[in-house]
Amino acid sequence: MMNFSIARRCFGIAALSALAFAASAADSEMNMMRNQIEQLRMELNQVRAERYSPPPQDVIQGVDTSVHRSWEQCNTDCGGLPVTTRHGKLVIGGLVQVWYQAIQNDSRGWENGPAVLGSSPAPFGNNQTRDNDTFRVRRAELTFDMCLTEQISSHVRIDPAAQALGFPGVPSNQAPFFNAGFANVNSAQAQAGQNCPAGTLCNAGIGNQFNDIVRNGGCDACNLLEEAYINYHDLCWLPCHDIQVGEMKRKLGEEGTRDNGMLDFCERAMITQIADDYDLGLQIHGSFFCDRLQYWAGVFDGAGTAFQSRSNRPDDNDAKDVTGTIMGRPFWDSGCWGSLELGYSGLIGRGGESAGNDPITNPSPGLNERPTVHSNQYAWIYYAPGAAASGLWFRGEYGTYRDRFAPGQVVTGLFNYTNDPQPFNIQGWYGAVGYKLCSTPYAQCLPCWAKPFEFAYRHEVMGNLFYENLADPNRKVNVFNTSVDTVGVNYYLKDHLAKIQVNYNFVHEQHNGNTGDRQVREVRNDNLVVSFSVMF
Repeated sequence: MMNFSIARRCFGIAALSALAFAASAADSEMNMMRNQIEQLRMELNQVRAERYSPPPQDVIQGVDTSVHRSWEQCNTDCGGLPVTTRHGKLVIGGLVQVWYQAIQNDSRGWENGPAVLGSSPAPFGNNQTRDNDTFRVRRAELTFDMCLTEQISSHVRIDPAAQALGFPGVPSNQAPFFNAGFANVNSAQAQAGQNCPAGTLCNAGIGNQFNDIVRNGGCDACNLLEEAYINYHDLCWLPCHDIQVGEMKRKLGEEGTRDNGMLDFCERAMITQIADDYDLGLQIHGSFFCDRLQYWAGVFDGAGTAFQSRSNRPDDNDAKDVTGTIMGRPFWDSGCWGSLELGYSGLIGRGGESAGNDPITNPSPGLNERPTVHSNQYAWIYYAPGAAASGLWFRGEYGTYRDRFAPGQVVTGLFNYTNDPQPFNIQGWYGAVGYKLCSTPYAQCLPCWAKPFEFAYRHEVMGNLFYENLADPNRKVNVFNTSVDTVGVNYYLKDHLAKIQVNYNFVHEQHNGNTGDRQVREVRNDNLVVSFSVMF
């Protein structure tokens, strides 16, 4: 019996030891599982942090005007916390520019109406609504960039300030387009060459055409939407390219398509303002050799006639505009050589539609505008030397424009309406030079308050003054030039993100000194523009 008791005790001890060992193994396995879960949790948090943490701020490079918007760019541009969306990643940006304009006062415009009509009550030459000193919200842009996948993104930009009409033009209050009348010819009185009631839109004269707009604060809601397009990029079957479809700025020239927050002066030159427009269409962009060689090609609606906005409107015929641009950088950020950029742009299209009829003597019930081949060309150069000349830069651009006015759109002289105008050809150019102190090799020797300064000068010429041809006023218009010398000072509070610009524009109109059959004159319209700008 004793042996059986001892055996039973030994068996109990062995059973308890086995249970203890099993419990210890279970605890060990549980701890291992806990460690694995904790490791997975840490890895998941790391992935989330890498995906959603704000990326570092990069210095904005204003020299590259590429329209390419890749997934990596969206990550780079995002400087704050991510915006919650159903899909993808949204980046919100914007630009606010507030101006103050002070203009020399002159009661008469380029065409001296009283000299033509004597003491009769003439609407011509009244310049009083175009020379008022005024504050102005020049731009109030909001941009929305959605990165849906690594190959698909979209972009929307609105600008409520673009709806405002009636503000004086810059750099000249007669620019970028002026003729003595620019009457609203949708009235029988205007077509018949009769004077309209004072202050109405069909009055001739640059002042009178804006009387109602200035009096009542006119605006155009179509200008609210500037850009809305989808971008396809980094496609496996089309590397080094991106494709855009929607409403966008056509790639024409350099300054006209440069970002509004990156301008060297408060406003673009007159000839490049024509390219600062938006149109509906499709555009492809290719970039090679680290952006040293780029091209753009597009097809757009091209609606409207001369100097009318193309944006956010249906096409008015079946024809389309075709655009093409080539840009090369023989050397870029290359030390002593600096940076050099050269480019050329062209546009050709067909506007108007009148079934071959004379829009005046035999009008058609449709658009009633003669078909016209319209075109634009731009060529530009940019050079910024390096080494001891760092901080210095030069820019220049030349442009041409061919188009036709709508019937009766040009009104000059004694209420002469150019009812069946021929196409016109105008040209313009500008040259600019600047010196940015913070980019010079001597910047460290300057006091802190002086480093943000940049000094700039620009000379420009454009054919923007129109007067009927005296021998054939019904068909032909003659073009006269405006030249402007701009002296500018820029103060960069935070590079182009926050800056103050001060420009003084010396404006000169081509004229004949109130002699001969054309009574045109030099307008006192030199002006000062102060711009406060914040971009985010």
